[in-house]
Amino acid sequence: MTISRVHLTPHMHWDREWYFTTEASRILLVNNMAEILERLENDPDYPFYVMDGQTAILEDYFAVCPENRARVKALVEAGKLIIGPWYTQTDTMVVSGESILRNLLYGMRDCREFGEPMKIGYLPDSFSMSSQLPHIFNGFGLQHAMFWRGCSERHGTDKTEFRWQSNDGSEVTAQVLPLGYAIGKYLPEDEEALRERLDKYLPVLEAASLTGDILLPNGHDQMPLQQNIFTIMEILRRIYPQRSFQLSRFEDIFRRIDAIKPQLALLRGEFNDGKYMRVHRTISSTRMDIKQANAATENKIVNVLEPLCSIAWRLGFDYHHGLIEKMWKEIMKNHAHDSIGCCCSDKVHQEIMSRFILADDMAENLIQFTLRKIIDNLQPDGHTADRLALFNFSLHPRQETINTTLRIRASSFSLTDDQGHVVPYFIREAREIDPGLVDRQIVHYGNYDPFMEYDIQLCATLPAMGYVTLNVTPHQPGILLPAPQGEDALENDYYRVTVNPNGTLDILDKQTFRRYQQVLELENGSDDGDEYDYSPARDEWRLTSGALKADVSYQHQPWQSTATISLKMPLPRTLEDRAMRVLNSEIPVTVNVTLAKNSRRIEIEMALENHAEDHRLRVLIPTPFASQTVVADNQFGCITRPVDDASMKNWEAEGWKEAPVPVWQLMNFAALQDGHQGLALFTEGLREFEVVGEQRDTFALTLFRAVGVLGKENLLLRPGRPSGIKMPTPDSQMPGQQVYRFALFGFSGDHIQASVMQHARDYLTPVRTYNKIPYDAMKLNLTNNKTPSRFSLMQKCISGSVLSVLKKAEDEEALIVRVYNPSETQSLQDSLQVNARVQGWQEVRMDEIAVNTENSCGQMGEFKPCQSKSFRICF
Repeated sequence: MTISRVHLTPHMHWDREWYFTTEASRILLVNNMAEILERLENDPDYPFYVMDGQTAILEDYFAVCPENRARVKALVEAGKLIIGPWYTQTDTMVVSGESILRNLLYGMRDCREFGEPMKIGYLPDSFSMSSQLPHIFNGFGLQHAMFWRGCSERHGTDKTEFRWQSNDGSEVTAQVLPLGYAIGKYLPEDEEALRERLDKYLPVLEAASLTGDILLPNGHDQMPLQQNIFTIMEILRRIYPQRSFQLSRFEDIFRRIDAIKPQLALLRGEFNDGKYMRVHRTISSTRMDIKQANAATENKIVNVLEPLCSIAWRLGFDYHHGLIEKMWKEIMKNHAHDSIGCCCSDKVHQEIMSRFILADDMAENLIQFTLRKIIDNLQPDGHTADRLALFNFSLHPRQETINTTLRIRASSFSLTDDQGHVVPYFIREAREIDPGLVDRQIVHYGNYDPFMEYDIQLCATLPAMGYVTLNVTPHQPGILLPAPQGEDALENDYYRVTVNPNGTLDILDKQTFRRYQQVLELENGSDDGDEYDYSPARDEWRLTSGALKADVSYQHQPWQSTATISLKMPLPRTLEDRAMRVLNSEIPVTVNVTLAKNSRRIEIEMALENHAEDHRLRVLIPTPFASQTVVADNQFGCITRPVDDASMKNWEAEGWKEAPVPVWQLMNFAALQDGHQGLALFTEGLREFEVVGEQRDTFALTLFRAVGVLGKENLLLRPGRPSGIKMPTPDSQMPGQQVYRFALFGFSGDHIQASVMQHARDYLTPVRTYNKIPYDAMKLNLTNNKTPSRFSLMQKCISGSVLSVLKKAEDEEALIVRVYNPSETQSLQDSLQVNARVQGWQEVRMDEIAVNTENSCGQMGEFKPCQSKSFRICF
């Protein structure tokens, strides 16, 4: 078939930062925008310009050129300047589902200040595509998606146009950019050079197209508008008379594709293949400190802050949308593919980490403020003593071991609940603190009596999505528990954990009678890659900690026990030392393994200090479950992947751009199982793993990889040119101290029957506490709201759907609760009990627009596999 229609689309791809900083790109942006606005306003033949699908560009621009807002608004309203739908060009494999959703939510809201957003899920350069993107796109009314990376014929078609579905049946029409978003960049006026370029591109594009419509995006990274585009088009028409050339919107392409929709192949799943374009799958472990900071901030906002603010709003306090949007936008600036991928200069990585520090500080301060507003305004009940409030942000009640800190001006105290029952506790540590640290006004008036600060432990059963308060009475002896005696093991009703001489664990699951042996062995190998990709040295030398000798000590407390394991792992300092088999460096490692009395989680904290370069450190977790597949969570669901890739045998002969190593991403958990039993791995920001071993029965969880260059050429697993540029990045060698946290969770049945996703969320949703005392450096007036000593906003059983978020609606006096079905294959019915009189219960889309479905209060209806639903609750 002869292709006759070639569509040129003027655009720019805008990396806010990369090997250059945001401020460097802002200067270029001011220059480029002056040219774009002038051309669109004064040349009626120049029809439109695409602003890379992200509104953060406009935010950066208006920060220094606010006088041009009216000009931009006029051009957007006229359809000439095409903006949105995103806030930033997000990654889709490392950041959470709520982060991707908010990126669209805030991006589209920003667009509507100027006009309508582009209604295309446009991700021209993100590294791989999550299988849940069609579901998220449909949640905003988007029916089309355009992207570049991750596709091959292995997914089911060799064509660039297809239908793409998520597990729940959400569907978009997809247009892949098989040669990228920049093949029409800087088109030369020289006829021979122009022909030489397009003679390579056009046959490839034509062979892959079903419609006969070829995309030639006219733009590139930070590229200014091509002023001579009409001259270029005349030359193209002369060179290729059998084809038409026109300036077209991306929407024009989709109209052509939708016209032949019945002919399109139907594809499902994620696009993560590096056959024709690089997807940088192992970028998930670059700068693991930044990956951890991202996950910690996401979890703090979504799992703690927003539900806490929802509880406070229901109790009569203000919900601070503006503050929450500001912290979301701080972290979404970091969610652009280069930024969260961490394939940037050291200076840019410092800016990225600064944003996470700022967002975390904002979130933590708003959490503390909101806790205080609730507890300072408790209803009078005759008790004037201090309080200790315990908050649970899960939709089910939880019994938890709680370690917290309490300040009091007394050498003894008692704890009682709201029924007057004495609550036993254990003092883990006590110290005297200066009263000025509590409230500087105390010492200002000459009162120097010290305060005591107690680190205490207690066990409490907490109501769903709510809190309880304990009374703290000074100078009154309470039930103070002593430290128990214990053997050299960790044990509760679920596990018996012993430590081997080499520092690994042997675990007996007392519920399933499975044994896990040599757990937590460390594996160290070379990394001759760059910030984009792990790649071993051609002369590899792998080391493990299995032959080392560890020091072990135990600490037993009333509701938990901890084993502390210390070892030093010798390793080569450099790649050259590794090639010579020289052990001239070491990593000191301290591991704390904690088992709480009533917990099914074995919690692990690893602290280490790195002084070596160009290497990767993983922790090995053997299981008895030999498997061909492994399940992990992704955005609003789960995905099952193979543990091996047959193409690893011949990827070089087939000319892959990078090797299809079976290293996978996870959000919060991964599990190996046999249908009757299994072991799940919960992580806090560690988002890369592989299943290894002869039987493919061992998790290899990446702790970090250390590399010293942004881009490098001719890697063993990625031949050819460098990705990015060959810039030194010594900070990416990950020098110094690091801390990693994860947990193990044994279960019966499969991961759905065992509610593994819900338990993973509990692990990442800590019980928060607030100690009310009569002193505070920052004074607040009491309000007219009087809050109860015990409260539960809503609840459901732990099984079934999983809570994604509870938040206040953006534009209405209502709450939004979003839950999802974690199963890839099974539908479910679920309901929610709201502990208040509900005036309205309405299903809404992700953008909070109402869906025409009838549900009675609390009834959430049927969830298809991996489907999320959002509900608006009016009181």
